[in-house]
Amino acid sequence: MTREPEILVRVDGRAGRLTMNRPHALNALSHAMCRTIENALDDWRNDGSVDLVIIDAGDPRAFCAGGDITAVYHAARAGDFSLGQAFWYDEYRMNAKLAEYPKPVVSFMNGYVMGGGVGLGGHVSHRIVGESTKLAMPECGIGLVPDVGGTWILAQAPGRIGEYLGITGRRIGAADALFAGFADHFVPEAEWPALIEALCQSGTTDAVPQDIQPDTAGVLQGWRKSIERCFWGEDMTAINAKLETASDEFAIETRKSIARNSVISMEATLRLVRMARNARSVRDALRQEYRFTYRACQEAEFLEGVRAQLIDKDRDPKWQFTPDTLPARLVEEILRPLPPERDLVFD
Repeated sequence: MTREPEILVRVDGRAGRLTMNRPHALNALSHAMCRTIENALDDWRNDGSVDLVIIDAGDPRAFCAGGDITAVYHAARAGDFSLGQAFWYDEYRMNAKLAEYPKPVVSFMNGYVMGGGVGLGGHVSHRIVGESTKLAMPECGIGLVPDVGGTWILAQAPGRIGEYLGITGRRIGAADALFAGFADHFVPEAEWPALIEALCQSGTTDAVPQDIQPDTAGVLQGWRKSIERCFWGEDMTAINAKLETASDEFAIETRKSIARNSVISMEATLRLVRMARNARSVRDALRQEYRFTYRACQEAEFLEGVRAQLIDKDRDPKWQFTPDTLPARLVEEILRPLPPERDLVFD
């Protein structure tokens, strides 16, 4: 029995096509998929018959629900931290290549778009969402940080919305994805097949609609004042103190989200988003994120978070610290620069 490829790579008319094809895993990115995508981008870069690239998914439930990290977990439990380090290294290189690609890249982000899915579809030149889009950077819930260049996007969101989305991992729809800067265009999903065909035939992005608005409103604009009031704080202790002074829907929901997440990850996320605001490019943000993910299995709470959410699925991680007990220098140590021979290097 021939096994279906995890990602379908082909040329269709004037377009290079990348279609996620792991429906049983909600199109979670494997290490092999990252390499396949990078190789295809390299092949098409100087191919005169390919004018643009289209990234979509064959499963209506998910564009990409994140990175496939179960293998990383099991290897690390056995004492091998190199598997995760190599996976994130190659994934981040692929993210940078998408962000800097010299030809238009159009992503169609349906269903679940989380973590690694944001890195796949969120950095390209034309980012399209639809009615089913459910986008999030939920890494603090598994002891990680928003990575795959996610801090670069979060840093450019209006006001303190980047801190809010990164720390809480809130899932947002199309309207909020547009407002926060994770997407450029809303197109009803019934129109996607015809749009993809037009892109393939023309080799241009002229057919991408510019001014369609989602039917369903988001919540971020309405919560903007509350987000600004609470998420300017210099650390999680300050943010929690602000949240404790309110009893509205925003404060109640936000406190619940924060209570589920790793304090190490949230403190690191706060710093990384703010560091990314001063970064020169997505490459700088990726290098900063890699400091954390390189050390995540040994020095942070990634293994416990994955155990609780993906392995045992008890949804009850036993985090080591609260904001009050977190050692002052722990996050600083995890985010310290890597030695040159271990650092993330781009072509």
